[in-house]
Amino acid sequence: MSNWNERNKEVIMNTYGKLPLVIDRGEGAELIDENGKRYLDFITGLAVNIVGHSHPEIVQTLRDQGEKFLHISNLYVNKPAVELAERLLAVTFPGKVFYTNSGAEATEAVIKLVHKWTKQQETGQDGIVVLKKSFHGRTLGALKLTRQPGVYQDFPVSEFPVYDVEPHDIKALEAVLKEKKPAALLMEPVLGSGGVVPLESNYLEQAAKLCQQYGVLFCMDEIQTGIGRTGKLFAYQHTSVKPDVVLFAKGIGGGLPLGGIIVKAEHGELFKPGDHGTTFAPSPLSAALGNTVLKLLIDDGVLEAGRRASEKLQTELQSLQNEFAEHIESIRGLGMMIGIVMKFDASKVKEIQQTLLERGMLVDVTQQTIIRLLPPLIVSDEQIEYFLQLFRDVLQEVSE
Repeated sequence: MSNWNERNKEVIMNTYGKLPLVIDRGEGAELIDENGKRYLDFITGLAVNIVGHSHPEIVQTLRDQGEKFLHISNLYVNKPAVELAERLLAVTFPGKVFYTNSGAEATEAVIKLVHKWTKQQETGQDGIVVLKKSFHGRTLGALKLTRQPGVYQDFPVSEFPVYDVEPHDIKALEAVLKEKKPAALLMEPVLGSGGVVPLESNYLEQAAKLCQQYGVLFCMDEIQTGIGRTGKLFAYQHTSVKPDVVLFAKGIGGGLPLGGIIVKAEHGELFKPGDHGTTFAPSPLSAALGNTVLKLLIDDGVLEAGRRASEKLQTELQSLQNEFAEHIESIRGLGMMIGIVMKFDASKVKEIQQTLLERGMLVDVTQQTIIRLLPPLIVSDEQIEYFLQLFRDVLQEVSE
């Protein structure tokens, strides 16, 4: 065993509770540690590696674009970025794209965009409505929109109004829109860090209508749910809603940092030169990978194959919940974004996670007692069965 864990502690600031793994490489739905042990990866870099690790077409795109150029700045036209924006608009709605390096930066861009919109409207609207337990990022602007005390703590916050309401409480949402006159509503269609809570279609559609009624921008945070994670390219597409703004990141860059916002055509000119910017986004390499990711998902059938695999996984998990009803409270989620709500306390759930890790299975834990699964869309039926058997074995041991 090398001393990489100790070296990490010596030089890296302790902001993440790392699992005791030193990864050497990845192949498909698996990660392989420095000793050659294989792990089935149902975390996928926190919903990033949507087509798995080291996909041959991803690797080829890295080589092809790397031989051309890696960075040119936004002073020149970036062909991969233009092509990717065209692809994103073709599968969402007519409008324009602003690129960022991350999901948090996409949230920051939305805050600025909303501010520019309020100045243009001259209606006196101000502030953003979010859902309780939502997560929109860790930078200071995004932090104010994140409704998790363990995340926002007592850091300084930007001075703009934020109102939060309970998910699915449409009356509370309408009351805020009517009384506080906010400029925008920002919500995740599935609360990820907040416990893998899918918002009901009817609620989303009612929220969209209220935004239209009260003249409020309807913004969908698809940073975790987007790029095929839920069985559609974006989760809002399971409904009839038409957002004004869609935030994206995570899976789009094929494993490299990339994010952004898609803005409806009528808002596409809100940003003028000098209003916002970034040195690195969009990275030509990340944008080229984004084009490959969308090709794989849409043209090569990975999205449809992943949807079928997620249906199998969810169906089998429901059966497992019935079998172990004394341990599993519920199974919830959408597509390859699944929460297993356990009846154990936090320490026991972490113990289950650790046992699975020791047996070659990587899962996440959120909200202390919810096992979160974020498998890649390329996971095979055999790998799903492998996970289910491991999980069943661990639950059976707990029952004894």
